[in-house]
Amino acid sequence: MNSPILVTGGTGRLGHHVVLRLKGAGREVRVLSRHSRAPVEGVEYVTADLLSGDAVDAAVDGASIIVHCAGGRTRDQEATANVVRAASRAGAQHVVSISVVGADRVPLVSAVDRAMFGYFGMKLAAERVVAESGLPWSTLRATQFHDLMLVVAQAMARLPVIPVPAGFRFQPVDEREVADRLVELALGTPAGLVPDIGGPRVYELSDLLRAYLQAQGKHRLLMPMPIPGKAAQAVRAGANLALDRAVGHRTWEEFLADRLTSKSR
Repeated sequence: MNSPILVTGGTGRLGHHVVLRLKGAGREVRVLSRHSRAPVEGVEYVTADLLSGDAVDAAVDGASIIVHCAGGRTRDQEATANVVRAASRAGAQHVVSISVVGADRVPLVSAVDRAMFGYFGMKLAAERVVAESGLPWSTLRATQFHDLMLVVAQAMARLPVIPVPAGFRFQPVDEREVADRLVELALGTPAGLVPDIGGPRVYELSDLLRAYLQAQGKHRLLMPMPIPGKAAQAVRAGANLALDRAVGHRTWEEFLADRLTSKSR
């Protein structure tokens, strides 16, 4: 019998799709969660805390493959370190992790850089934890998820006048397509840092917002706002884009049509 594949963050948006695809491939799946959940067919839920390390060894035990989807805006490096330490002790054969395009290209020089773009630095630090763990590994960098851009658009649309960082562009990608690639990596041989995955189109942030506002029947004034710092300069230059890896298929407009229509039902 195949050993279970452990998915951290398996109840999140990306991890949920990874779990479904692994089940569809006939693999037993174990999901690490901070809160206890009732088991479902083909999926075992285990409770552990990645930040404290509590019960992580038990969660990893017996899993030869780990797909590390858990992550946040803080302490990502620490959580990843707890995963790989437990994986090393358990003799895991492959750790697959998700990161962000531009992790190594957005400089965090000033306090403004770190405040606005610290996520890139945290993901790079987590990448290094995996790469230096001594375990066989694969890491995939993705551009911005549709759902993340939706959260940003929803928050900004609450303002009567929306300040829009001037010159910022994004290449939103569908989480399901990223999950497809992660599962492909998990079921393959360790490959190190693999080619990026990006969405099919690059958008000015103002265009993403306008599409959202139009889909919601809202009207807002958009005001360009210059952002200082080396990190913002890098983003304006496209450091967060994967122009040569626009391999995704689902556009922002298609995502909005599906998501907003389904919520209105």
